[in-house]
Amino acid sequence: MSAGDASPAPAEGDRLDFVRQIVADDCRSGKWDGAVVTRFPPEPNGYLHIGHAKAICLDFGIAREFGGRCNMRFDDTNPTKEEAEYVQAILDDVRWLGFAWDGLYYASDYFERMYELACELIDQGKAYVDDLPADQISEMRGTLTSPGQPSPYRERSVAENRDLFARMRAGEFPDGAKVLRARIDMAAPNMNLRDPVMYRIIHAAHHRQGDAWCIYPTYDWAHGLEDAIEGVTHSICTLEFENHRPLYDWYLDQFAIHHPQQIEFAPLNITYTVLSKRKLLELVTGGHVAGWDDPRMPTLRGLRRRGFSPEAIRDFCAQVGVAKYPALSELPLLEHCVRKHLNATAERRMAVLDPVRLIIDNYPEDGDEEFAAVNNPEDPAAGSRTVPFGRELWIEREDFMEDPPKKFFRLAPGREVRLRYAYLVTCTGVDKDADGRITAIHCTYDPATRGGSAPDGRKVKATLHWVAARSAVTAEVRLYETLFAAENPAQAIPEGGTWLDTLNPTSKQVLAACQVEPALHDAAPFTRFQFERKGYFCVDPDSTAGRPVFNRTVTLRDTWAKLSKAGG
Repeated sequence: MSAGDASPAPAEGDRLDFVRQIVADDCRSGKWDGAVVTRFPPEPNGYLHIGHAKAICLDFGIAREFGGRCNMRFDDTNPTKEEAEYVQAILDDVRWLGFAWDGLYYASDYFERMYELACELIDQGKAYVDDLPADQISEMRGTLTSPGQPSPYRERSVAENRDLFARMRAGEFPDGAKVLRARIDMAAPNMNLRDPVMYRIIHAAHHRQGDAWCIYPTYDWAHGLEDAIEGVTHSICTLEFENHRPLYDWYLDQFAIHHPQQIEFAPLNITYTVLSKRKLLELVTGGHVAGWDDPRMPTLRGLRRRGFSPEAIRDFCAQVGVAKYPALSELPLLEHCVRKHLNATAERRMAVLDPVRLIIDNYPEDGDEEFAAVNNPEDPAAGSRTVPFGRELWIEREDFMEDPPKKFFRLAPGREVRLRYAYLVTCTGVDKDADGRITAIHCTYDPATRGGSAPDGRKVKATLHWVAARSAVTAEVRLYETLFAAENPAQAIPEGGTWLDTLNPTSKQVLAACQVEPALHDAAPFTRFQFERKGYFCVDPDSTAGRPVFNRTVTLRDTWAKLSKAGG
C-alpha cells in the first residue's frame, strides 16, 4: 500500500483520532469479522488538491495501519463533467503522493446492478417515475420548517413505473423529461429523505461506457451501493455528507446486502487558499493562473511543480490530524513541513537572483580555481561537488551597501567578508553608470584565507554566496507568494466585490537574468534544491537546454517554528 506499508497496527491504549478509534473498536469487537476495507472515491471531474490529500492519507493510512485494503474508485456517474484525462491525472497524483491501491474500480462498472436494484425498489412500491421539472421538484420539497408536497405522479402503479423506467433507459425521452425518485417521506425533518432523485436522463457519451446509457444514477443512490458491492467496511467521507448518511443507510436497508458504516470527518481548509473545485476552475478559465499545475494552485500538480514533496504533504496531513469539526489550518505549518523535509534531502547550490559583478582586482586574470562544496550538511551520503572560482564573480546586489546602517554586516567600502568556501575579501570601491547605479564592486582578496578562515584568527561577520561569472549559467527564477492576499478569502470579500478581489496581485515575480552555478545547468525537472541563503527551489518543466527555470518553493525563514515557540 506504500507510503509506509510496514507501520504497525495501533496498540490498545494508543491515542487515536476519532475515526481510527471507531475502526480499532470494530476490530476488537469482531465487527466485519475483523476486516478493514476503505476506499478513496473521487469524481473524475477535475484535479486533486491538497484537501484530497488529507482524505487519501486517511483512507489509505487506516487500511495500512489495520492490515486492511483500500480501493481506488471513481464515482463516474455524471458524463457531462467527467473525462478520461482526469482519471489518469488522479491515478498519477495518488501514486505521486506515495500510495498504491488494492483494487481499481469505477461506479460505471456497476450501472447494470444499480439499475436492477432500482427496479427492485419500484417493485416494492418505494420508487416512482416523476414527470415534474427539476425546479418544481425542488420547490415542492418544502423548507426546513415546512413539509414538502407530494408529486402528483407519486401514486403511479408499479407496472406503470417499471414501464416508464425501462423506456427512460431505452432513450425514449429527452433530458429532463422524467426522473426516478425514491418514495420515502415528504415530511421528513432531513430534507435529503424527501423523495430524492435516483436517476436522471442525460443523453451524453460516458468516458468509459460510451452511449450505452442515457440514464445516470445520482451520487446518493450510487455511493452506498458501490461501497456495498466492494465490501467496504468503513466509508469515510467529509463532513458535508453527514446529512446524507440517513439516506445512505435507507437505501442499503432496502436490500439484503452488505451495509458499510459511513463516518464523516472535517475537511481540510488552509489559510490564504480556496479549495472549491468551482472556484479553482474559475481561476483557470479566467486566466488568473497559468493552468491546473500553476505553482500557486493548491492542486497536487501545482504543489509538485512548486517543489512540495509528497513526504512533506503527508507530514502536514498528519500534523493537522483528523477532527469532527471544521477548523482553518495554517499555511505556515504546511511550509514548515516542506522545509523540514527539504532541509534533510535537498542538495545545496549557489544561485544569485539579483546579480551585481564583484571584481577581485588582485586575483590572477587567468586564475582557474575550484572549491569543494558540501551538497547537504544534513546528509553526509550526499557527498560534495566542486564549484569554479575566478577573478570576476556574481553576488547579490542586496549584499552590498555604500553607506550601510549600523546593523548591516555584509559588504561595504573598507569592510571584509567571507566568500562561501573561498576567501576573505575587502571592498575597495565601485563602478557606476551614468545614472549612478552600481555596475561593479571592486575588492581585494587575502590568498592566505583559502577555505574562508584567516591564519591570524581575525573574524568577519558575514559570509556571502557567489557564482563565478565565467562559468555561470543564466536562469529564470519565479518567486511565488500566496495566491490570495487575505488569510480567509471567503470572509474578506470587499463590499460590492467578489472573492476574486482578494487575489494577491504580487503572487508571482519573474527574475529573468539570475546567475547559477554550472552544476544546475541540466538539472532534471522537479528536482529540488536549496539555494544557499535564499530558499528552496524546484526545477520547472519549462526549462530548456542551457536555460533552466526554477520555482521558489518556500523561503528559508520558518514562521511556523517561531509561532510555535511563541505559543508555548
